[in-house]
Amino acid sequence: MRLHVEARLDYDFPERSESLLHLEPSRADDQSVIRERLSFDPPIAFVRRDDPLTGERRVAFTHQGRLAIAYEAEVEVADRDMALAGATQHAITDLPVEALAYLRGSRYCPSDLFETIADRDFGDLRGGDRVAAVATWIGEHLDYRCGASDATTTAQETYVRRAGVCRDFAHLAVTLCRAGDIPARVVSAYALGLEPPDFHAVVEAYVGGRWRLFDPTGLAKVAGLVRIGYGRDAADVAFLTIFGRAEMVGQSVAVREAEKTPLSRFATAPPKGEHLPA
Repeated sequence: MRLHVEARLDYDFPERSESLLHLEPSRADDQSVIRERLSFDPPIAFVRRDDPLTGERRVAFTHQGRLAIAYEAEVEVADRDMALAGATQHAITDLPVEALAYLRGSRYCPSDLFETIADRDFGDLRGGDRVAAVATWIGEHLDYRCGASDATTTAQETYVRRAGVCRDFAHLAVTLCRAGDIPARVVSAYALGLEPPDFHAVVEAYVGGRWRLFDPTGLAKVAGLVRIGYGRDAADVAFLTIFGRAEMVGQSVAVREAEKTPLSRFATAPPKGEHLPA
């Protein structure tokens, strides 16, 4: 499936501040960026900070005043077999090194506090079956409700409140997986069919020899997800990290099948703005 993604961010920086922008889809085995355009208004200097190991792509910039950031891309998403049923749970000694960090608790995912709960509710299951049961439990016990949480809400608070938005669903799913010794991480994504359109937080769990995507909210299909980045929790995958102060003036996201978008919309020239070497 080929998807067209767009994002627009409008910010006001009252003082000169450095920022890290994380809007661009990652380069991965199951998705490839066909063409893209990133622009800044007014044009500004920026430096690429791409990660060759994870495939994640970021740019760093410094700015003061109003700034509009626009991004659009066409991304080819491969067929994904993310079936959880029957997927093996691995012994710690058999996990790849890069998965080990996602066994431990983190700022928003205090998995060490959930071991008794996870054992009580899911202790008779392992691997993908356990992950699927976690996703089902969350879907049955949590209400998707805007305003039920904020940027500081942890999985522990979400478990008590039984309500939240996509990042809260993802944090609780990750926490319950890790509490059962299954590596899990939060994934930021563009999502086809999400209403209202927005950046979306989903989850990857390492079972059956690979990372498998799933959406604890049930609002988006895995086939229509374009992965931006992944991390221990939402703190690692913010679309804009500001080292200073700024006010969001506006934000919009759109995702649709690419066949509906003329290719001529894409500029063949470099992005608007000065690209400085890393």
